Amino acid sequence: MIDEKVRIATMTGFVMPVPTREEVRRGIVYVVASIFVFALTNALIKWLVVRYSVIEVVVFRSSFALVPCVYLIATRGGILALRTKRLHQHVTRSVLQFVSMICIFTAFGLMPLADATAITFASPLFLTMLSIPLLGEQVGIYRWSAVIVGFIGVLVMLGPHFDLASYAGAAGTMAGLVFAIGGAFCNAGSVIQTRRLTQTETTSSIVFYFSLICALAGLATWPLGWLVPTCPELLALVTVGLCGGLAHILLTESYRFAPASLVAPFDYTSMLWALVLGYLAFGEFPTALGFLGAAIIVGAGLFVIWRERQLGLRRRRMAGGSRP
Repeated sequence: MIDEKVRIATMTGFVMPVPTREEVRRGIVYVVASIFVFALTNALIKWLVVRYSVIEVVVFRSSFALVPCVYLIATRGGILALRTKRLHQHVTRSVLQFVSMICIFTAFGLMPLADATAITFASPLFLTMLSIPLLGEQVGIYRWSAVIVGFIGVLVMLGPHFDLASYAGAAGTMAGLVFAIGGAFCNAGSVIQTRRLTQTETTSSIVFYFSLICALAGLATWPLGWLVPTCPELLALVTVGLCGGLAHILLTESYRFAPASLVAPFDYTSMLWALVLGYLAFGEFPTALGFLGAAIIVGAGLFVIWRERQLGLRRRRMAGGSRP
């Protein structure tokens, strides 16, 4: 019988398990939930970075993310869940994500929320390409097509506003483009590290070390001068951390159950939330092309679900046919 957990060898020596159909479904549920919470967090961040430094927002984001993490630790093995022999990989991942947060938060402050969110969708493209040599994932033409189609949907949505010629005269927006692309690349590297760590590390340890390292790195900038927040703004900063921690836990769980290249297309659903929140919070109204692009994005995600179902059925038929 062919084992559903057969491992794929790669030239790098790193191997990844082939997930079952139920694991894939669970991973998709986790990633969709995390994207929604991240979208709410991003809207708050855009509002905050107008007044506060990006580093200060990062510190609150990381520090209060430890609260849901501590709860997770308490309910999943206690302090023993933090034991690790791969601390250097936790540090590498945390540094990548720390730089990614700085870049993306800066882009939120320099560009419209929808534009900045869309540009970060270069990350799934980087991720899909990197997952082949670094994770040993088998990415077929269907998943490649879903990622590309999803990215086309983003471009359609931005068609009415995304005019590089007009951006050329705005130094701030051009800087936002650079920061958004840099954040997307660093995020892809962080996701690769997350996927590696989930094979031996607990979700508790991954989120805990990330939040702790980022908080400590940010606190080192305290002597440079921080603003004392008002009560409403303090509440917003704390909420950013709590929601960010919860979303990070959900995202980490998704990579535990599904290949990074499979969940990547679902990142595009955050564009829908960016449009909704952009309208409600910042007065940005979606255009007809925006709705068309959203339909393309959703269609790409639904196609991935259908394709994975077909592959699951095929694997079960092969397993049944191999019995003596």
